[in-house]
Amino acid sequence: MSHLTLFLCGDVMTGRGVDQALPRSCPPRLYESFVTSALDYVALAERANGPIRRPVDYAYVWGEARAVLQAEQPHARIINLETSITTSDDPDPKGINYRMHPGNVAVLTAAGIDCCVLANNHVLDWGRGGLAETLRTLAGAGIRVAGAGPSLQAAQAPAVLEVGDGHRVLVFAFGMMDSGIPPDWGADATRPGINLLPDLSAKTVAGIAGLIRMTKRPGDVAVASVHWGPNWGFDIPAAQRGFAHALIDEAAVDLVHGHSSHHPKAIEVYRDRVILYGCGDFLDDYEGIPGREEFRSDLVLMYFPTIDLPSGRLVRLKLQPLQIRNFTLKHPSPSDRAWLRDTLARECRQFGHDVVLADGGLMVEWR
Repeated sequence: MSHLTLFLCGDVMTGRGVDQALPRSCPPRLYESFVTSALDYVALAERANGPIRRPVDYAYVWGEARAVLQAEQPHARIINLETSITTSDDPDPKGINYRMHPGNVAVLTAAGIDCCVLANNHVLDWGRGGLAETLRTLAGAGIRVAGAGPSLQAAQAPAVLEVGDGHRVLVFAFGMMDSGIPPDWGADATRPGINLLPDLSAKTVAGIAGLIRMTKRPGDVAVASVHWGPNWGFDIPAAQRGFAHALIDEAAVDLVHGHSSHHPKAIEVYRDRVILYGCGDFLDDYEGIPGREEFRSDLVLMYFPTIDLPSGRLVRLKLQPLQIRNFTLKHPSPSDRAWLRDTLARECRQFGHDVVLADGGLMVEWR
């Protein structure tokens, strides 16, 4: 094997309204300020885009993404799972609580997901009992996890994905409080939780570098998956950029997988390593919710970086645009695909990169 291709995406939210459309569902009661039933999110989506014939099957939500995955044949499939998988009825008082019934875990295996990143602001929405059930359910489905666990040591440990010929993908996952993660969700020596970073300082980078050095061996690809920043806006803070560069320079990270933003943000190729500052949402139940229309969060991306082994250099970065409609992913219109290309090209220009239309998708050009 001389090259490795990964599939990455942003936030996968299969709870709330999506859970109500699947074969097994949690009770629909919510604790939000204005919405008390998850069924209301189904109704909003149907009002916006037409009826959803329920229950949908487990492959339904992935829609056209499954055919794209079949065509691209990535060696590993990595998502940020922004949903607790639990029947726990112990909601965190934060107000917005996502959960999917454990009986619906086949929605993840239907897309062949290898790794779920859990260091985010929703995995403990239903308490530490909900986290424990999430971890058990994913383990039972054969899906690796990164960024959360029964202790800090477990939360810091990478997901190790064997990809053939002795090569591995190591997924390290981290969360930042500026993404909305409550400070008491952090794991410690005896407390379950997530791998919550205190800051983006040199000291933090040094700690991450030490963890990676203990695990990474020649031929491995190290992914740093970071849940950081607000939901809206294209700004890339200097602290995020400096941290991402330091992970590559000092911690031997080969790819930075950023998420939390509800829309795709700029991409930087630094020292032939790709930094995805914000991958945007990928699956959710937000259809029909008014506001922030200028960001077009209904337009989503599949990211397919191809990496040279063993150098770790990025060889190609293909992006596949899709659109969320009726809780499934469909190919967007040519005009919507062009809008997304233009928006990404504008944001990537700050790094001297371009984004071009190619083979029904997009390609990032950095040389």
